Amino acid sequence: MPGKLFLIPVPVYFDYTDKTAVFFIDPIIHRLKTFIVEDVKTARRILIRAGYSLDIHETRFLVYNEHSKSHEVKALIDNCLEGEDIGLMSESGMPCIADPGSLVVKMAHSLGIRVIPLSGDSSVNLALMGSGFNGQRFCFHGYLPIEKQTRIKTLKELEQHIFQSDQTQIFIETPYRNQQLFDIIIQVLSGSTWLCIASSLKSPEESIESKSIAEWRKSKHEMKKNPAVFLLYK
Repeated sequence: MPGKLFLIPVPVYFDYTDKTAVFFIDPIIHRLKTFIVEDVKTARRILIRAGYSLDIHETRFLVYNEHSKSHEVKALIDNCLEGEDIGLMSESGMPCIADPGSLVVKMAHSLGIRVIPLSGDSSVNLALMGSGFNGQRFCFHGYLPIEKQTRIKTLKELEQHIFQSDQTQIFIETPYRNQQLFDIIIQVLSGSTWLCIASSLKSPEESIESKSIAEWRKSKHEMKKNPAVFLLYK
């Protein structure tokens, strides 16, 4: 009988400078000896701070990230086919949501391996909850195009979707480009459209602000280089 693939969330924020602090990850981790991760060093640190009870030096880490090739996916879960349970672990938040790993999960399904998602934080869900925008109809787009004119065109298309489909539009950006994205949003979208910026979620610097574009223009807001989720609605 095949093993199972457990999808393991990690808290979206944790103060690693506090050497005494630990965080909760589902106890299932204490019986897993193989993990599919984005970065081995980070994964080791996460497991240790979560109180992982097995010998970390005997734990097997298989790397899967944005640089991995699709043909490498099956090899990651071969041990599952032989009966071993494996964990797919995010670096922050939920696996496969604004995070690599969906091809691993799809491959598991195609091979008849049971996939078990575990509960935990998701910055996208937290931002939507806190925005006051439509949580019944929404679309997450990940990263928008980088080229300026293409980005402007995409933003205007998203704005049209809001009014045509009554659908919240959600996207993210690399923190060092937050200000650039914000500046374009308030320049090209209608003043009546609403923008929520949810940044540094679950941290002491957490901020969730929803205002019309017209109000954002007046505020002269300066974005910090922190993780942020952007949401648009009417």
